[in-house]
Amino acid sequence: MATIAVIGTLDSKGHEHGYVAEQICRRGHKTLLIDVGTLGAPQVEPDRTRDEVLAAAGLEFSDREDRGERVGVMAQALPIFLTRLVESGVIDGVISLGGGGGTAVATAGMRALPVGFPKLMVSTLASGNTAHYVGTKDIVMMPSIVDVAGLNRISRMVFARAAGAICGMVEAEIDAGGAKPLIVASMFGNTTDLVNMAKAHLEEAGYEVLVFHATGTGGRTMEGLIESGMVAGVLDVTTTEWADELVGATLTAGPERMDAMSKVRVPAVVAPGCLDMANYGERRTIPDELEGRNFYIHNPQVTLMRTNAEECAELGRILAEKANANRAPVSILVPRKAISVISAAGQPFHDPDADEALFCAIREHANVEVCEFDEEINSAAFAKACAEKLLELMKVAQGGENNQN
Repeated sequence: MATIAVIGTLDSKGHEHGYVAEQICRRGHKTLLIDVGTLGAPQVEPDRTRDEVLAAAGLEFSDREDRGERVGVMAQALPIFLTRLVESGVIDGVISLGGGGGTAVATAGMRALPVGFPKLMVSTLASGNTAHYVGTKDIVMMPSIVDVAGLNRISRMVFARAAGAICGMVEAEIDAGGAKPLIVASMFGNTTDLVNMAKAHLEEAGYEVLVFHATGTGGRTMEGLIESGMVAGVLDVTTTEWADELVGATLTAGPERMDAMSKVRVPAVVAPGCLDMANYGERRTIPDELEGRNFYIHNPQVTLMRTNAEECAELGRILAEKANANRAPVSILVPRKAISVISAAGQPFHDPDADEALFCAIREHANVEVCEFDEEINSAAFAKACAEKLLELMKVAQGGENNQN
């Protein structure tokens, strides 16, 4: 029997959340009804009051009955309150129903919970762009179809199915796959061969390798997993999201990209994979001020822009300084012949001057080991070197931990 938290604005949607709680109990599980309402009295009796939620974060509502302000305060408090419930083993899953305010509050709490912890949000906003609600976590967004405003033939069906879904999630048996230590790797279409070959070497050494597509969301998700403390090593060989961040293109992962390894001190191998390119949309959407740059149409929806020497020099500095910040063992590996498929000799983005500006900046600013190879990034030799270097660094880090014990 599991305990599922049912979170809701019980002042306006109490009966609907009470119905979901009843459906969960009918399936043999317990519920913890948590009120995150902001104005009126709850329509049903909660197991945890809004004051308890606020107190967990040392917060309280102001005397002003400003709904927007109070929703913001509750969105700060709920993550702290839920995290404590999860860490103490009180709850095994969480579900909520909401419109705009309820979805904002509930998903703020859900985003604070670990990957793999069951999270289900039934929302009027589930059919649109949900990126700012989901973030990098595995939150299931389920359309409510009708507004969460009473019980009717449609809402009863949707809410009952949602209750069944969260029960199924908590009941699922998870195969941990032998609980091998985890390595995360960044990959793009232009570094697929590199990562696949390195992954094979690392798996042969007894590690499980999780690969993240460096598309902005992928990089942020990888950073979140690293910061969770679940990761033994980082193979960050496709740092292309920094090119998009620098030039204002579409696949940026934000300025915090590559910070997580330093926060939790995880050994890492870093490479300038695909820093020759920044991603834009269809060719016709390219800003006028970029006309005259070197573009390559990757597919009808994606146009790549070649980074120039000035941009590459800045990217090299950023890469080196991000690596320098990590107090765990870090090495930067540089494939001098090509940093992507299309930057090799004879390819559309071949630009030796821009590449040399990148490599010089890495050498100038790096205080960590820099290993250069007369190889293309997707060569078998470079892939093997990346894998072997990461294994070496993890061994060094493990030895350091043992010496401290």
